[in-house]
Amino acid sequence: MAKPTPYHPLIHTYLKKYQEDPTSRVFAPLAEAYRKAGLVNEAVDIAREGLRIHPGFAGGRVALARALFDLKLYAEVVEELKTVVQDVPDNLVAQRLMGESCLMLGRVAEALSAYKMLLYFAPQDNETSRVVQELEAQAYQQGTLVLRTDPGTEWGDYAEKPANSAINEDPELHKRRWIARIEFLQSLLQKVERYKTLRT
Repeated sequence: MAKPTPYHPLIHTYLKKYQEDPTSRVFAPLAEAYRKAGLVNEAVDIAREGLRIHPGFAGGRVALARALFDLKLYAEVVEELKTVVQDVPDNLVAQRLMGESCLMLGRVAEALSAYKMLLYFAPQDNETSRVVQELEAQAYQQGTLVLRTDPGTEWGDYAEKPANSAINEDPELHKRRWIARIEFLQSLLQKVERYKTLRT
């Protein structure tokens, strides 16, 4: 374990409390202090040690996931946060970490689920709304989601229906709309790819 320095007073404060009671939950803020100080491996070690005693502590899982994310261990982040996002869905930090990690792994449907949960709890977040729209487009391209063509709707909606049968079931009049929709979705997909590139 790295020796605390005067430049990281929080580490010294939390470490002292942790040494006084190694069974306390102070390991989570201690791990976060290490991470913010750039001592990411130490953060991982502290968080894992604390979680051996408090395996159900969501704050500890999030602290570990933050450090793992900094190390670009995205699959491990997802594994750590699975129970957190299920048991504490309003933990927005966990949802965002889950979404970004799934995005890095190319797991679009799982990323979309996390970002939709973020949007549910923060409906005014325009950036999250944009990401959700782009991920829906990419999920559609991958066949995870397909468009439902309801009369009177401009862009339709998403439904569990075979994508390749949609145009065949529509009258000739609607084919032009489908072309426009596909072009729209392709442009969103390109935005998602640019977003992924920026995040790497």
